[in-house]
Amino acid sequence: MGFEPHVGPGTGGKWYEISRRNARSVQTTVGWIFWDPGALARYEQLGLESVLAGPIGYIASRGAPFAPAGPDALIAAFGSISPAGIRFTFDLLKGPDGFRAFWDARDEAIEEGLRRHAPGIVDPLCEIGPALWSVVDQLPLLGRTLFGATLSMPRPDSPLLSGWHAVNLLREWRGDTHWALVAAAGLTSSEISILHNEWLCYEDDWLSKSRGHTGEEIDEGWESLTHKGLAADRRVLPEGLRLRQRIEDLTDERTALPWQLLGEHAAHEFAQRFEPPCELLLSRVDETAGVRYQPASRQRARYEDGTGA
Repeated sequence: MGFEPHVGPGTGGKWYEISRRNARSVQTTVGWIFWDPGALARYEQLGLESVLAGPIGYIASRGAPFAPAGPDALIAAFGSISPAGIRFTFDLLKGPDGFRAFWDARDEAIEEGLRRHAPGIVDPLCEIGPALWSVVDQLPLLGRTLFGATLSMPRPDSPLLSGWHAVNLLREWRGDTHWALVAAAGLTSSEISILHNEWLCYEDDWLSKSRGHTGEEIDEGWESLTHKGLAADRRVLPEGLRLRQRIEDLTDERTALPWQLLGEHAAHEFAQRFEPPCELLLSRVDETAGVRYQPASRQRARYEDGTGA
């Protein structure tokens, strides 16, 4: 059973649904590592205190391709992650070599962790890797800065790790697209975190706090959302939730291209083969971080009206 890239004949509702469905497995294949004890232990060996291993390890390992550009560029690329945390990471690591050490440590933990916690994903990743790299090489760079920076990193020799990195590039391409839509909607990092939190039906300001936003930044977000008519009395109004859902719908619609390039049959096969092991990886996140972490992997209903999802 293999994966062959193929340009799909057209667009439409089926591609939106494929994009929406596979985005969850893409996110889960990648995201579990940022809270995994195997990665965090390696970050501590690089000199981080245990309390910093999670947040700083995330910034350092994911942000390594952007390290030469400096903190402001990474703040712009990351979207919702605390600017103060990113600046602190740059001050701590003192240059691209420090970031690259975390990139390499994460890669070691990925190989080990996938084989241990989701062995069913190993063969699919090894088999789909070449086809996904063919897709990645055809994706437009314009406006996709984190994708472009990550694309410049060396491609691993290991088939398993190579497949994982190809999936990671799909994730970064989608993320860049999403943040372009957020910016086009005129929303700030703090504002979109607040909208996203209530769209997920999470407790008050949980998502903002988890991404390192300060109380002052959260207050400013609520104030500006209120001024825009999207919130009142520190609650998001239906207009705000509809806007958040619209951004999600547009993200799914405008990130269908990788699956069209892969081809309909292989895109459906990706869903079938990746979803079962990804459920194991999501359970791993539940254990290592908590059930609210990695929200892009969580199932939720579409927001349709003012009553909530």
